[in-house]
Amino acid sequence: MNDHSRAFLKQLLSTPSPSGEEVAAGRIWRREAETFADRVYTDVRGSSYAVLEGSAPRVLLAGHIDEIGVMVSYIDDDGFLWFSAIGGWDTQVLVGQRVRLLGRAGDVIGVIGKKPIHQMKLDEREKVSKIEDLWIDIGAANRAEAEALVRVGAAGVIDAPVYDLPGEKIISRSIDNRIGAFTVLEALRLLAHDRPRATVAAVATSQEEITFAGAHTAAFSFEPQVAIAVDVTFATDHPNASRKQYGDVRLGGGPVLSRGSANSSVVYDMLVAIAEREGIPYSVQINPRSTGTDADAIHLSRSGVATGVISIPNRYMHSPNEMIALSDVAHAVRLIAAFVRDLEPETSFIPY
Repeated sequence: MNDHSRAFLKQLLSTPSPSGEEVAAGRIWRREAETFADRVYTDVRGSSYAVLEGSAPRVLLAGHIDEIGVMVSYIDDDGFLWFSAIGGWDTQVLVGQRVRLLGRAGDVIGVIGKKPIHQMKLDEREKVSKIEDLWIDIGAANRAEAEALVRVGAAGVIDAPVYDLPGEKIISRSIDNRIGAFTVLEALRLLAHDRPRATVAAVATSQEEITFAGAHTAAFSFEPQVAIAVDVTFATDHPNASRKQYGDVRLGGGPVLSRGSANSSVVYDMLVAIAEREGIPYSVQINPRSTGTDADAIHLSRSGVATGVISIPNRYMHSPNEMIALSDVAHAVRLIAAFVRDLEPETSFIPY
């Protein structure tokens, strides 16, 4: 990954954009897309599009740009903020974390508090914290002081920066799934330099963590014949991981190809053949019921879309310190670009 793309990725990861509030990250994504795409725009649900115009088929590359977060539900008389989750949190991860709220005049920093362990009874210490037992402290002395900074309904994220680790790994919040939005745009960048026959849209979809709204509207409006959803998946190369249940998925092992449910068998077979032809490492995970990604919405659009899922192995998902290997991203970008270049107007996606 070159320095320019790395800087773009870090800017994306650092920009607070929880589900339903994707504006800031979407603006950065579109600004980058404007340097090489034929057409860049956004829609009413907050998804961002970058298009390379061509002929058939129409290809949708989707990676959701939202992240999990928190939303203020109540401000008490002492200025403490009570909140609900945006997306799926392990509540234990939230305790003591610093948060960045999207306030009335800019970002507001706070900390998630709970009763200190020193003041807990023995039975309380053994209980799992519930989100209704936690609050956000922004240092306000009372309700009026707090309301001058934030309102009920204000959204926010954990305030965790990006760090580089050895072996070309990075840790950050929002890797799920800002990395998917980054990957599809980098694939489009490659395609812009060696244009395919197909018409291709990279889409940074909104609200995947809560409603799949962006995937629904993008697939309906763009009318693709084929799509690839790029997301993260659980790495199983850490202690206590169940490879028997979740497959052998390793950081640095290449992108993960999904098999089953929303995945087109035609697209899957094409991706496997291309990966082996191009010498791109990959692994396979099964999704016999659903994928838990934008593909679950895309493949049902209109009369159906031949859809594949390509995932980036991720440790510590839905935490402030998700970890990936950048080599897996680079291999996914190459695989997607090669797949699109192989498509011809007469390519059939009907399984036989």
